[in-house]
Amino acid sequence: MVNSYLLQSSSAITIKNAYIESEISRPSIPVSFSSQIPRFSLRIMKSSKQVEACKAKAVMKPTSQFDELIELDISLSPSVNAVKPSKTMAISDKSTALVQAGIPRYLSNSLSYEHTHLSTCNYFCLYDCVEYIYAGINAIREGHTRYTPNAGTLELRLAICHKLKEENGISCTPDEIVVSNGAKQSSLQAVLAVCSPGDEVIIPAPYYVSYPEMARLANANPVILPTNMSDNFLLDPELLKSKLNEKSRLLILCSPSNPTGSVYPRKLLEEIAVIVKKHPRLLVLSDEIYEHIIYSPATHTSIASLPGMWERTLTVNGFSKAFAMTGWRLGYIAAPKHFASACNKLQSQLTSGASSISQKAGVAALGLGYAGGEAGAIMVKAFRERRDYLIKSFGELDRVKISELQGAFYLFLDFSSYYGTEVEGFGLIKDSESLCQYLLDQAQVALVPGDAFGDDTCIRISYAASLSMLEAAVERIKKVLLSFSKTALTNV
Repeated sequence: MVNSYLLQSSSAITIKNAYIESEISRPSIPVSFSSQIPRFSLRIMKSSKQVEACKAKAVMKPTSQFDELIELDISLSPSVNAVKPSKTMAISDKSTALVQAGIPRYLSNSLSYEHTHLSTCNYFCLYDCVEYIYAGINAIREGHTRYTPNAGTLELRLAICHKLKEENGISCTPDEIVVSNGAKQSSLQAVLAVCSPGDEVIIPAPYYVSYPEMARLANANPVILPTNMSDNFLLDPELLKSKLNEKSRLLILCSPSNPTGSVYPRKLLEEIAVIVKKHPRLLVLSDEIYEHIIYSPATHTSIASLPGMWERTLTVNGFSKAFAMTGWRLGYIAAPKHFASACNKLQSQLTSGASSISQKAGVAALGLGYAGGEAGAIMVKAFRERRDYLIKSFGELDRVKISELQGAFYLFLDFSSYYGTEVEGFGLIKDSESLCQYLLDQAQVALVPGDAFGDDTCIRISYAASLSMLEAAVERIKKVLLSFSKTALTNV
């Protein structure tokens, strides 16, 4: 029995190691097949006629003399083919695979993640503030483990209405709230609900990686409006005005911003609102997931709270950032009833309601007070200290440009002065992706290239990590960049 167990364990380890190895080295291809498919084998056909028709075919070989040769259409939906995979998730997955393969330095120095290094438990236990953790545990103990209403429990939707009234100046009713499995799902459902094929979705760049892909999934066209670091990456109202037409359906704003950390001031939002209200078809999707991770004197304003904007605004928020509840998967949208009903209908056919346990925890989290109460304030203070440390550290590098960082937990730094250099043993540093790859190779630090966010001059660095982790990572990055600078000077 012991030998059998050891044999099984050894096999499991072998399989796990093989999987990890495949995850690390797996190329980015849309379709792959196992050679172990039973009863028939697949061979991709590559005739010019099929390529022209954009159809992927496979031959099912006959397994007996009675079977016929069958051509199987294995093509994918054009909408899915048009979607690009998320680079942030790809980097996160690769870092995890490297750790599982026994290379922890990649993860320990990874500055690519979009969540705080503190889990829900240790974040709140640190500050004796465990109400919603116990709420989740008690939900299981008390049997609150069944499906909830599709749009969320009335208890949670009432709590969200109260929060929006007190903190955002938005008055709404429970039937104007849809609770989802995270803010990303809420955003996607909003885009799908309001956009028709051929509509235009206006997206200021740099943008959250998923916004253009959400537009493509709705068969709408993402229209990217560039912003400048000199303007703190904020949308120019005049540029917006010049790009709007009868096809313009949705303007997506994210404040505080992922990836730039910029915050839209009330005055600028008022200017944008005046322009938006002149276009009968134009709506606003306002992503406010980072609203409470904000550094004074900056303040958050919900555009839906401005005069005449509730009727045309879909406000997305959630619990992952302010309450460190990433794994609880809980977000919501607040919108006029006809928009909320459309999102609710979509959700009923996609995932149904969010976790009953997470919703109980969400009610307790909102009960902690404004912005998560004292624990939330302490967390934001810690983020500010890390931000200040990184600004000072990278400010010591003459070739790095830094914008004003008012919220969220990201730096979006301009590293473009390092581009154009040939590095011995690596090759040409030509863009943000090659520089990130170079830093991964030389410093073992995972960063996200700016081209994923629509600005190739920059690289995104997350400071949702412990200060000790940041210090180690920055030391590695600066060491590589300083040596890189010497190399660059010799190649000029």
